[in-house]
Amino acid sequence: MMGIIGRKLGMTQLFPENGEAIAVTAIEAGPSVVTQVKNRAKDGYNAIQLGFVASGVKQLHLTAPEKGHLKGIDEVRYLREFRTEDISSVKRGSKVDVGFLKPGDLINVSGFSKGKGFAGVVKRYHFAGGPKTHGQTDRHRAPGSIGATTSPGRVLKGKRMAGHMGNRKVTVRNLEVIESDPSRNLLLVKGAVPTAKGGLLIIEKARW
Repeated sequence: MMGIIGRKLGMTQLFPENGEAIAVTAIEAGPSVVTQVKNRAKDGYNAIQLGFVASGVKQLHLTAPEKGHLKGIDEVRYLREFRTEDISSVKRGSKVDVGFLKPGDLINVSGFSKGKGFAGVVKRYHFAGGPKTHGQTDRHRAPGSIGATTSPGRVLKGKRMAGHMGNRKVTVRNLEVIESDPSRNLLLVKGAVPTAKGGLLIIEKARW
């Protein structure tokens, strides 16, 4: 397998024999169930669709197409796809756990960052703000000039300005696996990962 779906549990510290303090993120990784196997002949590409088993899912909340798609599968809340060329050894309905990850492996973890709402440029982009003296009034956290005059006569696309902050997909690459425990569906990863506590995470083996 190339990946698995998980949920962020929080952060803690580990103390190896050398006494060094290592900050780790605890992730509830799986169990995931294979809900669909896509192949190039039928779908145009090879991929495996996984469902993350979560409590509280009710059949009455599913649409008729969803019920048909998940027929014979345990109740799942989230569906995610993983591209892979090796689909011969995977069958619909089989379970996936963190056993394919070992300590020392490098992984990429994707999740949605914490939403901060509408934020100004100082908070959003770490602007320095305007002068605090020399006659300035109410310009301490202002962005300053946002463009030129006649040429180009407009504000260029991508200009860093105030706006919605956070709640964007973020991928942190090449994080080291410290511990993998399939019996508890637990994965300990060195460092921080995006999303809030309890948020959904996509975990994939690093490809470079």
